[in-house]
Amino acid sequence: MTRIDLIAGARPNFMKIAPIIDALNAARSRGSHLRFRLIHTGQHYDRAMSGSFFEELGIPDPDINLEVGSGTQAEQTAAIMMNYEKVLAKDTSQLCLVVGDVTSTMACSIVARKMGIPVAHVEGGIRSNDWTMPEEINRVVTDSITNWFFTTSDRANDNLRRAGVGDDRILFVGNTMIDTLLKHAERLRPPACWSALGLKPNHYFVVTLHRPANVDGEQHLLGLLRAIAEGTRGLPVVFPVHPRTAKNLREGGQALPSMHYVDPLGYLEFNYLVKHAKGVITDSGGITEETTVLGVPCLTLRDNTERPETVTIGTNELIGTDPAKLAPALQRLMAGQWKKGAIPPLWDGKTAERIVEQLEKLLA
Repeated sequence: MTRIDLIAGARPNFMKIAPIIDALNAARSRGSHLRFRLIHTGQHYDRAMSGSFFEELGIPDPDINLEVGSGTQAEQTAAIMMNYEKVLAKDTSQLCLVVGDVTSTMACSIVARKMGIPVAHVEGGIRSNDWTMPEEINRVVTDSITNWFFTTSDRANDNLRRAGVGDDRILFVGNTMIDTLLKHAERLRPPACWSALGLKPNHYFVVTLHRPANVDGEQHLLGLLRAIAEGTRGLPVVFPVHPRTAKNLREGGQALPSMHYVDPLGYLEFNYLVKHAKGVITDSGGITEETTVLGVPCLTLRDNTERPETVTIGTNELIGTDPAKLAPALQRLMAGQWKKGAIPPLWDGKTAERIVEQLEKLLA
């Protein structure tokens, strides 16, 4: 028996880890020697950010919950490392598999390698080259000590080669987030706001914003929202946002009647909104992957992206953080002049199967 630690810490991780769990369970039923232990670091610890995703995506209860909770990045990193080290000291595994680019990804990788356990990084090699992003630091640190890289794109492969990684360690498999999206495509369901706001397919927009460059300055955020409201010409704009933030926005943006602030949504409800939207305005990297596969126009309010294939191949465009740049982009979208886009190679719903096939060889 060969046991793998699957590390999940924050909401984006759950969508990436779920199909790997499914593929490992399927392999075990065929007699595979691979087993897994699901370790939830507790980096996202409340139900809205964690529990509901486990239920919706069919993820089993974690075998171990490190229960790190809230704190600064340094506090969370230290707590994850200390708690995971205790787990491994008591009962080791043969591989630590991490996904994505959150604090848990980096912290568990460091602990595993220092204790002589190899690391596999799902979504290895992606880069924004923006060192103001904590996620970029997590990616670079994790990849500097990773043994095997499961990659999503040719660009990620090239990034790793430039860093000196040999082709024998780069395993181009596709995108597990798309595995999850395609598996649950028929289960997507409208949220309560669908009927409450009278939403109709292709007649509303979805907004998600969370990066400091966009949300830390209240006046800048309101400037972005005003530009969005103006550019979408009165169509409803649905913005899932934390209730406290929503209260502040309502008080500061009373002249934006088309802007609707709703509570954070579960996976199935949020992607239902995305699938049927006229367009999505976001600063999230993961959402640009989903819009690309769903064929939905996407405007990214950032100057760079770690997922350039969503721009070069998919439906995404980088708009930047200047509110003034939204008007011409939205004008093109409203006029039906947005690019059609295509789906990147191997984003076909079978990535997790390919990962497990490789793991069976690597850990034979």
